[in-house]
Amino acid sequence: MIELTGISKTFTAKQGSIYALKDVSLSVKQGEIYGVIGYSGAGKSTLIRCVNLLETPDKGSVKVKNVDLTKLSTGKLREARSNIGMIFQGFNLLKTATVYDNIALPLKLTGLSKQMVKERVEKYLNIVGLSEKQNAYPAELSGGQKQRVAIARALSHEPEVLLSDEATSALDPDTTEAILDLLLKINKELGITILLITHEMNVIQRICDRVAVMENGEVIEEGKTKDVFTSPKHSTTKRFVNSLFSHDIPDELLTNLNESGHVATLSFFGESSGEPALALISKKFDIYPNILSGSITRLKDESFGQLLVHLKGDQAEIEKAVQFLKEQNVHVEGVKISGENKRVS
Repeated sequence: MIELTGISKTFTAKQGSIYALKDVSLSVKQGEIYGVIGYSGAGKSTLIRCVNLLETPDKGSVKVKNVDLTKLSTGKLREARSNIGMIFQGFNLLKTATVYDNIALPLKLTGLSKQMVKERVEKYLNIVGLSEKQNAYPAELSGGQKQRVAIARALSHEPEVLLSDEATSALDPDTTEAILDLLLKINKELGITILLITHEMNVIQRICDRVAVMENGEVIEEGKTKDVFTSPKHSTTKRFVNSLFSHDIPDELLTNLNESGHVATLSFFGESSGEPALALISKKFDIYPNILSGSITRLKDESFGQLLVHLKGDQAEIEKAVQFLKEQNVHVEGVKISGENKRVS
């Protein structure tokens, strides 16, 4: 559905050239929710604005439904953009217009009849759950309600692609959850492909099928959300994943435990807490597993958990136990001790 190939973008500033994107390529499949995550300055905002050519890349191709937008005339580009909806962190609502008019005015500019405009507005306000607010003004709405209006406005053009530019960053946790549920509903019921950018790992875990991690204008890691969570490769990706799991174990304790065995992080999927596997290794091998810390979170379609465990025993037996755990589809990784923040990473 979306194919970015070799995208680069440079901005000129007083201090010189700023390389926002460096040869970025990624592919978003039809009907999926694809997330791009990165810290501030990673280049993700520039990337998503290149998808509908709000920013024109210096080089590379931007294809949506196999059409390279960079090669279209102004008129053809305007037509192609009608198939790409976009929602923003700041909502971008007209303060002096009602909810109804905020959605209706852009539709009127496309030449739709008054009756068709009315049908579209009512349809998508109903989808976002704001039918009773059509005569209200933005100042009378909560942040979550404003974002729902913005989503309804984007959907009213009936696009096949929806771009989300940090759409939940200005919202409180409960409202964020509600908006994420709405995006899941839109994706499932309307079949709209969603590409979103965020700096919040909980957004990725809740709704994304696949994820790309960006840093300094480059994609440093990409894959299925499940795979990236299970086995992050890059240190930045590990920071994002570890932000969901707080293993606040004192360094001194970890040092002592490592002297009498092996401290490991176990990652697993599914409804099991992982304890049956630990119980089995205590029976199969001459070791004593001890759970130091644990947590379970929810991905889009299944649970993901992490346990910090101490495996006490002979090194040979520990190696056999670790191999057994891997055969049970448990990802096992050694633990590094961070003296700076007293957290396991």
